[in-house]
Amino acid sequence: MSDHSTDATGPEKARPVIAVLGNGGWGTALALVAHRNGADTRLWGIEAPYVAETAKLRENPRYLPGIVLPDNLLLTSDAAAACTGAELILCVVPTQFVRPTLIAVADGLPADVPIMSCSKGIEKGTLMRPTEIINELAGPRPLAVLSGPNHAEEVALGRPATAVVASPDAGVRDAIQSRFSDPGFRLYGSDDVVGVELAAAVKNVIAIAAGILDGLELGDNAKAALITRGAVEISRLGVGLGARPETFSGLAGIGDLIATCVSSHGRNRRVGERLGRGERLEDVLGTMVQVAEGVATTRSLAELSAKVGTEMPICEVVHRILFEGLRPRDALHQLMTRELRQETES
Repeated sequence: MSDHSTDATGPEKARPVIAVLGNGGWGTALALVAHRNGADTRLWGIEAPYVAETAKLRENPRYLPGIVLPDNLLLTSDAAAACTGAELILCVVPTQFVRPTLIAVADGLPADVPIMSCSKGIEKGTLMRPTEIINELAGPRPLAVLSGPNHAEEVALGRPATAVVASPDAGVRDAIQSRFSDPGFRLYGSDDVVGVELAAAVKNVIAIAAGILDGLELGDNAKAALITRGAVEISRLGVGLGARPETFSGLAGIGDLIATCVSSHGRNRRVGERLGRGERLEDVLGTMVQVAEGVATTRSLAELSAKVGTEMPICEVVHRILFEGLRPRDALHQLMTRELRQETES
């Protein structure tokens, strides 16, 4: 990634081009961050009629209502138009759609350009993380992942937020930090891609459990215990798959977990809250505009944790609530009456 700047004493140099694949709320918010940091930003969406509507309105009414989109932020359904000349491509689609999206835009992807994944989940069937899917479909190229306690609504407004960018390539990592950091959005670096991606995925499952507690009106003590023990489960799985323990005590770990479990913005927490109030999963999902990634991730996580041999009791009962008909209060009773043990036991 090159550094393009304007010399006050000479001609204006070309602005760096950043392509954002995925015009949901988070993709739109990140496009706005790139734009306000001086990039020539192109935001791609797969639904041509809706993209045309957002271009006309200069607003994303379905996913990020009330936020004005600058006139010189390109909104397009043409992947080649979005990606031509890009020095960085952001993949910001739900994990279960990463594969079909990359297949759909394959002809428009320039070779060797770094791709940064901003998705949070584990693919059904393959149990692959988003960067693994990208690596399989987009060919050899530098990869990075972005995650942290970030709600699109707040980032789009420029409210203070922090995140982690992880990549084994220090040059790509440093360039992304420099390109996206500003007084409203501060990035920290990491080389633990596995840890950052797993923390991002599993916290959505814990957030469903947190929402269930809210729906049952069980209070702050229960929520604090859930977040704490949920963090243990996330770390346990991550370390079992080769991640570093300290990643889970950072922004991508406990930071994102707290934000997702307590905020009214959190889609996965809202799913859980409605389940806790007695609604059926199919009815909840049928009324949602945006994707709650934790639902699909719960299925994948059940397979992955069994494969690795990792005990994850909270995630296990969430799976049983979602897909096996376990009543939330019965699930809580099961968790609270498990065999007693030392806190530091695995």
